[in-house]
Amino acid sequence: MAVNEKDQITFEIVEHVGVISTHPTGWKKELNIVAWNGGNEKYDLRDWDPNHEHMSRGITLHKDEAKKLFELLKERKL
Repeated sequence: MAVNEKDQITFEIVEHVGVISTHPTGWKKELNIVAWNGGNEKYDLRDWDPNHEHMSRGITLHKDEAKKLFELLKERKL
């Protein structure tokens, strides 16, 4: 578990699902399953530094929201 001292946010990356893109800086846009502040696990999409110590703003989705997003993207035939 890691702690961001400034904001006292805790997180645990429960499962690394995959990398969506890699930036020249080494940061990666990743889809992970993350438990924030000891809460329930959520799908999480955001940029992470190579050591997973710093992150950008991102979005979190509950399981049902992730399923709906998947359905919407599938309908668009991406």
